[in-house]
Amino acid sequence: MIGIAGRSIRGLIAALAFAAGMSADVLAQAYPNKPIRMIVPYPPGGGLTPTARLIGQKLTESWGQQVLVDNRAGANTVIGTEAVAKAAPDGYTLLFQANSHLLTPLLLPTPYDAVRDFSPIATLTVSEFGLVVHPSVRAGNLQELIALAKAQPGQLNYATPGSGNVTHMAIELVILMAGVKMQQVPYKGSGPAMTDLLGGQVQVYMGVSANVIPHVRTGKLTGIAVSGERRLRSLPQVPTLAEAGLPAFKLNAWSGIFSPAGTPKAIVDKLAMEINKAVATVDFKEKIAEQALDPFISTTEQFAALIKSDTANFVNVIKNANIKLEQ
Repeated sequence: MIGIAGRSIRGLIAALAFAAGMSADVLAQAYPNKPIRMIVPYPPGGGLTPTARLIGQKLTESWGQQVLVDNRAGANTVIGTEAVAKAAPDGYTLLFQANSHLLTPLLLPTPYDAVRDFSPIATLTVSEFGLVVHPSVRAGNLQELIALAKAQPGQLNYATPGSGNVTHMAIELVILMAGVKMQQVPYKGSGPAMTDLLGGQVQVYMGVSANVIPHVRTGKLTGIAVSGERRLRSLPQVPTLAEAGLPAFKLNAWSGIFSPAGTPKAIVDKLAMEINKAVATVDFKEKIAEQALDPFISTTEQFAALIKSDTANFVNVIKNANIKLEQ
């Protein structure tokens, strides 16, 4: 009798699991059957909005259901991000963010966990960082810059477009890996930081490639190294950080799409497949190239691994550099 009962229970569990799998598949097949809201936790004029609108247009054309881009800025991106964390996990509310998404909860209290409360779906774009110096600095490569910084600990200063952002993390990671000391000079945005760098008021800067490429080409700044696995096509003479002596440096500026945690895997997979297909189109590549961005295609598993790697880097840098977020 016990054996029969055990088999019956196992049969019931198997039937329930099968039914759950069937319902998830049916749900995914019907998805989407109404408009999708993609929240961007930045102002409409922010750098992520054009890409969000572009991918929203692509998905709208593919599915015949409108993808609405909803800019909800405020509180260091917390307002918009919290709205997604609290939304129903049904694939109809998405978050379009950069890797700054991982930073905010590490630097201030938030009503959500950047990893636990979200399902990573797919990456869209990537921009590498360029490490540059003012021509007055007597360093033509990374090893010379490290030697100079070690000979003059704390005397070289570097500009950042504010404290606690991804750009700040990037140069602090270089400083940490190189074992040197430099003095941060925070600015309110990359524009003022670049102005003072070009004027020689600050000496070192690490920013997204679009901000530094034109000035390296004209000789107004000296290119030291770039992040990424290969040299930039527009700066073939500037080595990667790995080539220059920091092979462990793994960080760039990416954008990607998340859904609330608990979104059915079948829907996440369908979203990821459609997003990757859109990112691979010539039209998408050409339009993001106008913003000096490159396409970045990944599986959900690769995206999750990237999140884990970036989070570990950020935790390490924040602790060692004692970084505080500007309110």
